[in-house]
Amino acid sequence: MSALKNNKELQVAAIQNGTVIDHIPPTQLFKVASLLGLEEMEHTITIANNLPSSKCGRKGMIKISGKFFDDDEISRIALVAPNVILNIIKNYEVVEKKRVALPNVLVGLVKCNNPKCITNNEPMPTRFEVIDKERGTIKCHYCERKINKDDIIIK
Repeated sequence: MSALKNNKELQVAAIQNGTVIDHIPPTQLFKVASLLGLEEMEHTITIANNLPSSKCGRKGMIKISGKFFDDDEISRIALVAPNVILNIIKNYEVVEKKRVALPNVLVGLVKCNNPKCITNNEPMPTRFEVIDKERGTIKCHYCERKINKDDIIIK
């Protein structure tokens, strides 16, 4: 960021009020945008990818004016891009900054990829325990099938 300040120029415009999702892995940026349903939102949205980052080389960023996320939406982000940083902006200032992390239990967010699982045959919410937050591995509470991050199907 210091290089940007020295140039007196921002690569992405500031927002007055809303949320900035920062440090998204570039390969996951559009998956995060899709999960959050950004194409359906009426808010002003800025999406930037492959921005230089001193921490991770390259990163993606999404800025959404006038939108603040609830815990369910944050859990969706954590499924595909754990450890992104959520910045809450009010009056052009960051008032809260938090690292997104997977919760211990996911209810109703993920589809079990076992066709014989009861959740695929009965009208009931899915329930998964997160067994490895670093790798993004989850386990179905009902059939005990383990699912890795790359194989997760989000409802």
